[in-house]
Amino acid sequence: MIQPRLTTTCAAILVSTLLFSARVGPAEVVRLEIQRREPFAAGHCFGRSGPYEKLSGRLYVDVDPDDPANRRVTDLKLAPRNKRGKVECWTDFFLLKPVDPQRGNRRVLYDVHNRGNKLAVWTFNGPRSNNPTTLADAGNGFLMRLGYSILWSGWDGDVLPDNTHRLLAGLPVARQDGMSITGKIYVEICADKRNVHSQPFFWSPWGTSNAYPTASLDNKTATLTMRPKRSEPAVEVPRDQWAFARLEDGKVVADPAQLYVKEGFRPGWLYDLVYTGKDPRVTGLGLAALRDCVSFFRYAEKDRQGTANPLAGSVEKAYVFGISQSGRVVHHFIYEGLNTNEMGRMVFDGALAHVAGAGKGLFNYRFGMTTLYANHHQGNLNPSEFFPLAPMPQKDPVTGQQGDTLARARAQGHVPKIFFTQTASEYWNRAGSLLHTDVKGKKDLELDPNVRIYFVAGAQHLGAGPPTRGICQNPRNILDDRPPILRALLVALDRWVSTGQEPPASRYPRISDQTLVDLQTFRKQFPKIPGVRLPRGFYKPLRLDLGPRWHTEGIADNVPPKVGPPYRSLIPAVDADGNELAGIRLPDVAVPLGTYTGWNLRAAEYGAPDMLALLHGSYLPFTRTPEQRRESGDPRPSVLERYPTREVYLARIAEAASKLQRQGFLLEEDAAKIRQAASRRRLWAQ
Repeated sequence: MIQPRLTTTCAAILVSTLLFSARVGPAEVVRLEIQRREPFAAGHCFGRSGPYEKLSGRLYVDVDPDDPANRRVTDLKLAPRNKRGKVECWTDFFLLKPVDPQRGNRRVLYDVHNRGNKLAVWTFNGPRSNNPTTLADAGNGFLMRLGYSILWSGWDGDVLPDNTHRLLAGLPVARQDGMSITGKIYVEICADKRNVHSQPFFWSPWGTSNAYPTASLDNKTATLTMRPKRSEPAVEVPRDQWAFARLEDGKVVADPAQLYVKEGFRPGWLYDLVYTGKDPRVTGLGLAALRDCVSFFRYAEKDRQGTANPLAGSVEKAYVFGISQSGRVVHHFIYEGLNTNEMGRMVFDGALAHVAGAGKGLFNYRFGMTTLYANHHQGNLNPSEFFPLAPMPQKDPVTGQQGDTLARARAQGHVPKIFFTQTASEYWNRAGSLLHTDVKGKKDLELDPNVRIYFVAGAQHLGAGPPTRGICQNPRNILDDRPPILRALLVALDRWVSTGQEPPASRYPRISDQTLVDLQTFRKQFPKIPGVRLPRGFYKPLRLDLGPRWHTEGIADNVPPKVGPPYRSLIPAVDADGNELAGIRLPDVAVPLGTYTGWNLRAAEYGAPDMLALLHGSYLPFTRTPEQRRESGDPRPSVLERYPTREVYLARIAEAASKLQRQGFLLEEDAAKIRQAASRRRLWAQ
């Protein structure tokens, strides 16, 4: 009775395997064009991994608009098709790999670029470069010593070329019956400095985006309003006081993608522009191209032209990593069900999304600009936080919506192991609590078994910064959290995927133990530090209604969106020093010399002084002596009251570092660096 069933089953498996194998190949990638191939780091040998090489070039991709794997890509069916009935696009790629792939760890780490910028080597190894080439660019060699192949590709059609080696993607324009598609576009512009008279529609310090130009330079077809902050009423700017133009050498030059204001932008004010744009890129195709790029390097032997895949046969596991915008891309990519490729195979086994808050983004919508996101002061009408917000089932009692950001991946059987890592800035300015609470902020959600959430107490969005004020009221945060924590977590993620070894338990603030609180509770907890003003608000995402086609077709009919009540986000509770109670407390927070926060307020000269400064934290040092503390009126004990001698301080730092190392949040080499940094402090010198 058993034998026939086994035989039938084996036969079925064999047939299925043969059919599947017949489809496996370059599939979506038409052509791999390697433009440069050269030694990396002058042939330096990275331990067991040996020397590395650098490859760069371009991938040409065909995407089938009729394949169910692509049904979620907005406007894909409106893109031009080639003779094969496919939609074409291209993407830059950049690859660092062991010269001998068999000496590597058989893992590829895909780094989702941020506005064209490469961030993985900067994060894990130290130096930042968009063209890592030299031994200095390899920094501490961490990723190379572990044997990773590190891969980048273009996915973002908004990125403009410049001389900084940004990664580009060529995405087609959607057309309706061969005609241009037009639509209303909303832009918010906020300038921090005085005497700014013009600005590109979607300017960013990380790179200005390729904006959709106005269909007409006549501003009678558009509206412009201004207000000091979102809660204030809007004032319309008379049309003779602004134009679609830029100020260049003192002259006003017509420009369909810039806004000129005659009196100059008022610092910190919000300018809302609504205009008619045309020719939307098929933005979501960039996510499909990302999927296909990784699938090619992971599974294919060669492209359709016969060019060999340089990673052929050497990849057992693939991981995706992203910071900020890139972290939101990771979450959105999984949400869209794109972790399954056209061949029905899994793309990423593991994912590490850093400082993404509860956000996804405008990565798959008509006229969507990928750079946009919301925070406390700016961008409140950008739907970067949209329901569902959490990677587990939830319901919105206001709208009646139900959802789960992992639902599609779960249905496909391709949920990766996911780490979400957050700093304090994400709770204050990016609604990070909504990643793990209900939308009413009343209860904690039970995490999916494939998900871990880690909160780094006292850290700011991009890690250590200079203790200068910039646009802020307080000195900015100096806590160095990002590299040491993420290095340890990448090791833990690989072990979890590869061997099933459980990573450290999630560590984040919770409603149930009162480490996640409302603003009133926080203000009562925080010490009354002389000269420090406390926030009177933080980011709570608005329920935005973009119209009936937004969720089904990715098209906005309400521009700007109609505004509904906010979701209820919460913030971490703090101790008597103002340092956060929950999460991973690095030695500098567990054994503090000051207060580290994820929030800072805008300085008055930059406008909106009651609003949070964009993604900045604060560092508020303790006084050194009891006398200085009493003289200043600081309620926090001084350094010498806490640690009478240097030896006492260093012993406590060493203990805190060792504890985190045992728990899996620090590697031995980083624990040693933390102890060394502490030993260089001279607060006890007479």
